[in-house]
Amino acid sequence: MNSRDAILSRIRRQLANGPAVEAPPVPEVWPRENPSVDQMATRFAEELHAISGEVIRCGSMEEARRKLLELMEQGGWEKVGAMDRPLCRDLAGELAAEKIAWARPDWTPREMAGLEAGLVEAEYLLADTGTALVACGRPEERLMCYLPPVCIVAATAERLVEHMPAVWPEIARRAADPELRGEFVLITGPSRTADIEKILILGVHGPKRLIMLVVGC
Repeated sequence: MNSRDAILSRIRRQLANGPAVEAPPVPEVWPRENPSVDQMATRFAEELHAISGEVIRCGSMEEARRKLLELMEQGGWEKVGAMDRPLCRDLAGELAAEKIAWARPDWTPREMAGLEAGLVEAEYLLADTGTALVACGRPEERLMCYLPPVCIVAATAERLVEHMPAVWPEIARRAADPELRGEFVLITGPSRTADIEKILILGVHGPKRLIMLVVGC
């Protein structure tokens, strides 16, 4: 036995015979204040507006459908792409079939980039940063967040949380589930970049325009 093995052997014996060592408490970096849904919606909108994002608060699904139609008319969009999710289906209920294209596994990135807007569904909205967490189980869902020049994120008010730690246990559970595939995409405002002269440009690495449709608040 060399000196390294001897040292490790003594350490193992001490660990086996010594008292159990309790882990230190986890520090609360982001304390929970449990704000109301209205307070979180207001904070979320303020944070997103500060970085050139748009928030449309809708009191009902009917109002949200009308807002989507208005956005299409104002933008002159002939067709939008969308994740095939329950909330997206509900929002698109007033659209003619030819006005919406549901995400398909055989879509190419070029086809998706040619869409005028993309509609995605958020799992959570983080009020403290104006961030949407979008669960993307397939490649075409992930690309829907990036390639169309306009990204419309839909969520219900129940999905508002005050910050990341408030929802981290659920995210960790999903990440550890072998039956769930893909990843979360975090969306905080439209794509932003700046050159050495600090000139800010939107839309270089992703959507130039980000619209959040929050239903029920």
